[in-house]
Amino acid sequence: MTLPDTGRIREQAADAAYALGWTVVRKMPERAARTLFTALADRTWQQRGRGVRQLEKNLCRVLGKDAVDEEVRRLSRRAMRSYMRYWLEVFRLPEIGPERILADMVVSGHDKLFATLDSGRGAVIALPHMGNYEQAGAWVALHGYKFTTVAERLRPESLFDRFVAFRESLGFEVLPLGDGSGAMVFGTLARRLRAGRLVALVADRDLTAGGLEVEFFGRPARMPAGPAALAVQTGAALYPVTLWYEDRRWAARVHDQIAVPDAGGRKDKIRAMTQELALAFQRGIAEHPEDWHMLQRVWVEDLS
Repeated sequence: MTLPDTGRIREQAADAAYALGWTVVRKMPERAARTLFTALADRTWQQRGRGVRQLEKNLCRVLGKDAVDEEVRRLSRRAMRSYMRYWLEVFRLPEIGPERILADMVVSGHDKLFATLDSGRGAVIALPHMGNYEQAGAWVALHGYKFTTVAERLRPESLFDRFVAFRESLGFEVLPLGDGSGAMVFGTLARRLRAGRLVALVADRDLTAGGLEVEFFGRPARMPAGPAALAVQTGAALYPVTLWYEDRRWAARVHDQIAVPDAGGRKDKIRAMTQELALAFQRGIAEHPEDWHMLQRVWVEDLS
């Protein structure tokens, strides 16, 4: 008797679940959908699986605590609700409409980013897993600034294709990352920046073996070198961006540009800029820790 391929069954189940989200959840009344996803968040939080336990461990570092206590538990519940809100909005974003995306987004500091692009200089925006970066990307695209981003390859391929199609429908150019494609993707991003385009990268967790060690909330963590390396390589401006929710609205802050240091070699410059990026993320996360959706390992002590 041949045993079923459980890995493939899980992949097919995941693909079916996301397909259901983009069809049924997308068309549900908004109030009913919010009630459903809040209940899903609370149930996931109560079960306290591996992702929730890692989230609470991460939040302990943000709050400067040595162990999970009632404050961390309350915060992790709000964070899970925020995380499920993100997924609800991903499924419903095609129904929200450009008028609401523009009207309900509160952004500070974007003028300097837009001025950089209007001058013909490329720009890299680097952001953590905060708030709703899909909606923020749609907001940028609706202002006439198309941009390029990357997406980690997912299995099955049909699930990855769904995500790419969704992001392309919002005005993103999506480059697949994986299977040794890093150098090719870096080259394409560099060409976009030299052409005066915008590149957006989520950059608070290293997905490769090439991440740099930085100090993050007083502890060593690993973050990708890509945003800083692209800025050094191409002369593009590097802007950290942090995002959060304000009741039913979305909010974002474009932080000050991280300049390329005058002294040091290429590697030293990239390392120094990545550390500045981590500190900008730290400030944004400390202000809105419930909207940091990090259920994975970031700090070196967890990676080991």
